[in-house]
Amino acid sequence: MAGFDCLLTMFCVHSSVSLTLSLILPALSLWGITESSLHGKGHKLWLQPLNQTRLQIGTFPNGFLWGVGTSAFPTEGSWDADGKGESVWDHFTHRSQTDGTRMDTADTASDSYVQWEEDLKSVQYLGVKFYAFSLSWPRLFPDGNATAKPNEAGVQHYRRLIGKLKELHMEPVVTLFHWDLPQVLQERFGGWLNQNMVGIFADYATFCFKTFGGEVRYWLTMHNPFLLAVQGYGKGVHAPGVTGNRAGHFIAAHNLIRAHAKVWHIYDKHFRHHQHGNISITLGSHWVEPFQGQATPANVELCQNSMENVIGWFAEPIHGSGDYPASLKVSNRSVIPEFTPEEKVWVRGTADFFSLAFGSETQSVGHNLAQFGQRVGLELRSVLVWIQQAYGDPQVLVAESGWFSDVSEGVEDTVAIYMMKRYIIQVLQAVSIDGVNVFGFTAWSLVDGFEWIKGYSVRTGLFYIDFSRPERHRLPKTSAHFYRQVVKDNGFPADNDSKSIEGRFPCDFHFGVADSILQVHLHPFSPQFTDPHLYRWNYSGDGALKPIAGIMLHTRGAQCTDFLYIQRHLFLLGVTGSSHYRFALDWTQLMPNGDLASINSENVRFYWCVLSEVRRRGIQPVVTLYSPRRSSPSLGIPEHLHANGGWRNDSTVEAFVKYATFCYREFGALVPVWITINEPNRLTELYSGTAEDRRTVARHLLTAHAKAWRVYDKQFRQQQGATVSFALHADWVEPANPFLESHKVAAQHYLSYELGRFLDPLLSGGDSRLHEGRGSSRISLIGFSDDERAELKGAMDFIALNHFTTRLVAPQRPPSPRNPKPYKPLNQDHNCSLMTDLTWPSSHLGQAVVPRGLRRMLGWVRNRYGDGCPIIITASGVHDQASYDDQLRQSYIRDYLQEALKARELDSINLQGFYICNLQDNHDRQFSLFSSVAHRSQPKASVNLYRDIITHRGFPSAADLRPFPCQRTDNKTSCQLCMQITENKPLLFFSVCVSISVCMLSVLIIMTVMMRRMRRKRTAMYVKPQRLGAEQRFPMKRVAY
Repeated sequence: MAGFDCLLTMFCVHSSVSLTLSLILPALSLWGITESSLHGKGHKLWLQPLNQTRLQIGTFPNGFLWGVGTSAFPTEGSWDADGKGESVWDHFTHRSQTDGTRMDTADTASDSYVQWEEDLKSVQYLGVKFYAFSLSWPRLFPDGNATAKPNEAGVQHYRRLIGKLKELHMEPVVTLFHWDLPQVLQERFGGWLNQNMVGIFADYATFCFKTFGGEVRYWLTMHNPFLLAVQGYGKGVHAPGVTGNRAGHFIAAHNLIRAHAKVWHIYDKHFRHHQHGNISITLGSHWVEPFQGQATPANVELCQNSMENVIGWFAEPIHGSGDYPASLKVSNRSVIPEFTPEEKVWVRGTADFFSLAFGSETQSVGHNLAQFGQRVGLELRSVLVWIQQAYGDPQVLVAESGWFSDVSEGVEDTVAIYMMKRYIIQVLQAVSIDGVNVFGFTAWSLVDGFEWIKGYSVRTGLFYIDFSRPERHRLPKTSAHFYRQVVKDNGFPADNDSKSIEGRFPCDFHFGVADSILQVHLHPFSPQFTDPHLYRWNYSGDGALKPIAGIMLHTRGAQCTDFLYIQRHLFLLGVTGSSHYRFALDWTQLMPNGDLASINSENVRFYWCVLSEVRRRGIQPVVTLYSPRRSSPSLGIPEHLHANGGWRNDSTVEAFVKYATFCYREFGALVPVWITINEPNRLTELYSGTAEDRRTVARHLLTAHAKAWRVYDKQFRQQQGATVSFALHADWVEPANPFLESHKVAAQHYLSYELGRFLDPLLSGGDSRLHEGRGSSRISLIGFSDDERAELKGAMDFIALNHFTTRLVAPQRPPSPRNPKPYKPLNQDHNCSLMTDLTWPSSHLGQAVVPRGLRRMLGWVRNRYGDGCPIIITASGVHDQASYDDQLRQSYIRDYLQEALKARELDSINLQGFYICNLQDNHDRQFSLFSSVAHRSQPKASVNLYRDIITHRGFPSAADLRPFPCQRTDNKTSCQLCMQITENKPLLFFSVCVSISVCMLSVLIIMTVMMRRMRRKRTAMYVKPQRLGAEQRFPMKRVAY
């Protein structure tokens, strides 16, 4: 099966077709363009890109038209039956049988002329509201002359087809001309190079309106004239294969536009008032993005020119100004025909709605139009918005949307499902978010058929046809089942599981931050109070600080505060509000040689200081003993052990147990949770060799963990009381094709391989076994002896899972004659192919954000192992390029914690913690909550979000948004007043300030009073006034006056 990782490659090599269009404007003029000088419509789509949206669910408006389409030549066959004349494509393919090119022919094709009723059963199965098909001009008029008598067999065929559709309450959407011009007209007039074709086509259309118009509400004059003009009259790779005239494709296009306009006017004047139909023309388009995503005025102009040279070439005269785009006329001044003023008025507005084709053929041609690094993208939403902006918000019918699949896929066209889903979701986004007036969608095509120059080498049908068998049975592909469900649901309705819930996590729930290996940082180091020298400065006038010889001072011992890195690092941790911090020790820095004789005591002290400082801040450390490093040649184990085979050698098991015992002894008093080994299921993939070699590695990893767990359980648990486990990489997987039982089996097989082979021996007490294939056969993944089974059983206190994303899984394809060596992932023995859904929101590195996968993973683990063992998500996170406003990470944290809450509250899963990766970026990494030191350790917006969730212990109701205080485990008393004060921290701060102010004022008053009293006492000691009688005092007073 072709994987999604191969889509772009498939796209690029799909068809190497180039145009003679002169699309490259003179470089000197381009680089002088300013934004204000940009002309034309649609530019702002590159200057102001579409809102990025994670919309994946939703339904279309009531009355939205779902349909399926096909065309006459690729499917009808019966090329010369019942009086049908030869078409240019009949002639083109038959001629190849003699000129050496040896193309396939459509002589029988899908046999739809005969099996049209089977086609309608297929249409009916899909449940669509309309069926789009084209009339065969040479079947109705073998010589192309619609003024002559028609071929009655052809007329009756289409009358039966249209009548049956109406009987089934399905609307026919009829295209008059889909490239199969009668060969007589090509030989007599030169085809569309002759302006006489305008009148001839008008006669043909008039006959069709008269004959079938009473039952047809939607007419399309022609399908994708861009490809007909360029490929048929420019490069000659399509019929009629005309080459050699630089102006040929412009002349053909000019006549096609004029023919369309004439037919529209005929219908508008003579048929609309009583047939009440609508008529348009289907135009093909591609999409381009600027060079390296840089929306400079010059790059935007190039993108606009590219669009104008494909869809704008035809859309601007019909839906726009009535004339060709200015860029097209400037770059092709000498070869492009001109419309007269009267013709511009006559052509303009000759479409009742905008009919858009967004198929693989136009995409491949558009790929060759990209200039100066432009990237062609599969962005249907962008094209729809560009049409809206350029042509005044018309009603839009997506008249063709599909992708090809390899012929070997048969009915299992998994890639086609996701391409269809991508396009439909893009239409949904254009309707729901951008307000584009799309009223219908056409899946292309109904059945496998003749795919023009590719013949039968690729398939685009929803129904499979085996062209080697004459019966031409129609078999629904999985894409048909998918589309049927979409039509039934009118889109992608939300289910109950996608709705958010309200609730809080308990106080003992781990809200943590997870880092990988915490490297030892002995510098920067503060030497304060540890340097015994006495210094003097500038003694000799040179401004230097020099020690004084012979004088040594008493110093204090080394302190943890000497390591400045620890304080800075843990300050960031405190800002997050996390209750737990997970990090890994570096085995190679603690024991460089892997034995107790090589212990680095200074590095031991560093880690001890980290742990003690973490605990001092009220945060619980979770310590990983060994976390493999892909970037390290030794994979993170001491070099001596790696040189002896690493985990292939059981000596590494014994060395790890000794290392673990040392860590328990040195750090155990500070560590409440231990992780022995991080992601052993990923580590096995780092070992090349045979599958047996990797099984040996897995067995040794499990044995090492079990032995280390037993050591802790026997020697340390009673005193230290910690819990011990290992952490598995646990991404969720879903069947890539949910309509295939083999894919469902593959998903269970993959999960059993990824998780079961490591958890089963510990939690179930035996070798891991899993189903392989469709039958009940089982294979043993890892073999253990009886003693090993006994040692493994129960050696786990909780289940630790690192969960990041969800992927799609399919069975690995076996070798075939067409593909004798199918791709197999390196060093992976699960025999599955992994894919991704391109409609899922993802990071710039391609990590899909699928929150529901977390809950489903937890449910799978609980269902397999029961509720006996609690579960902790020990690592989770996503890359986000934003330097501050990391919206992807914010939505990731919020949505994944929502799923964690649902798992607890709705599924009763014993989930006890959730850890976000990582604390701080390292250089240019973008996986963390804080920017790197080089970027000033700035907190990103996700820090505030995560802290807010922690403060409220989850997602409380709007009526109860108070912080949710939790009693510390070492605090045996509770105080209602204390809790109220804690909940009102601003009031607490204000109260403290007022209290301090009152106290200081009181002290000041008391001191003032006391000082005055003391002053009076001193005066009393030196002045002794006589005590006078009253009769003596008054005379003295009088004397004084």
